[in-house]
Amino acid sequence: MATRIFHISDVHFGVEDRAALSSVERAVAAEAPDAVICTGDITQRAKHSEYAAAAEWFGGLGVPVLLEPGNHDMPYYSPVERFTDPYRRFRRLRRAVAGAFESDDVALVSLKTTVRAQSRFPWSDGVVTDAALDETLKQLAALRDDPRHIVVTGHHPLLGPKGSAVNPTIGGNKAFAALAAAGADAIMSGHVHIAFHEMREVDEARALLIGAGTLSTRLRHGAPPSYRVITAERGDPITSELRELTPPS
Repeated sequence: MATRIFHISDVHFGVEDRAALSSVERAVAAEAPDAVICTGDITQRAKHSEYAAAAEWFGGLGVPVLLEPGNHDMPYYSPVERFTDPYRRFRRLRRAVAGAFESDDVALVSLKTTVRAQSRFPWSDGVVTDAALDETLKQLAALRDDPRHIVVTGHHPLLGPKGSAVNPTIGGNKAFAALAAAGADAIMSGHVHIAFHEMREVDEARALLIGAGTLSTRLRHGAPPSYRVITAERGDPITSELRELTPPS
């Protein structure tokens, strides 16, 4: 039987869309996916109250949960903590709600696309450091002969929109080419609040880019709240179903 993953992103607890979250809860209860993965921006301002709300919601889903940090998940109002231990609150959430995920069809590998500070402003767009890329490449090397689909998960899309000469993610082109060449079949992300599913190529290296929308009230470009259902089975292409939800009035 194929592996099914609910891919959500950009919940932004603090400005979350409660109706959209309820729709996801009902779908999880009815369909029992193998896992739910959230590719970052779990909170709006990384407040303790927002992380508490996230812990309650994710903890109640009853299936394995996997989490990536987003740029909104580092403290906004505690600069000392942001610069000394920016992922402390995120790690506490992950320890509380994340579950083990095993699949005969897909292996998930994390890529960190966030940094505590940047030389540009604002600090919202992605940065893939050499250290972060090297860590992910080491994990991919260990999976070199693995027959499963290899899927990389991170917050920021590694490439800009098709047809655009600008890539908002620093180091994104290099990372995409390296990951695809190292065996990544797909790269899942969020951040832009717009869903996408497209095959892309850089330096003759090809991989599928899959993006979930948002489950918050922070809608962009007329796109409604949404999430994706990823289906992966050995020997067959990875597919994804976009589920759009009614936006808040």
